[in-house]
Amino acid sequence: MQVNMLDAKNRLSALVKSAQAGVDVVIANRGEPVARLIAVGKQSGVHTVPTAGGILAWLEAHPLPPRLRRSTAAITAALAEERAAWD
Repeated sequence: MQVNMLDAKNRLSALVKSAQAGVDVVIANRGEPVARLIAVGKQSGVHTVPTAGGILAWLEAHPLPPRLRRSTAAITAALAEERAAWD
């Protein structure tokens, strides 16, 4: 089902219920689709925030790519440099 922005604003509760029921709800701006409402957990690509006890396990299972990894010293130096710029 596709609805325009104004209809989505006025009927949000009903549209959320439709999404929960499995209906694909697409919101359009001037006829062009811009957003989709889906029920949480119904799409495999949706990630949830891990619980406090599972954060370390999640981080170990999803490591940063090598180009984004920084040493503690490099991060500390970057923070110090950023803070010094505000003085």
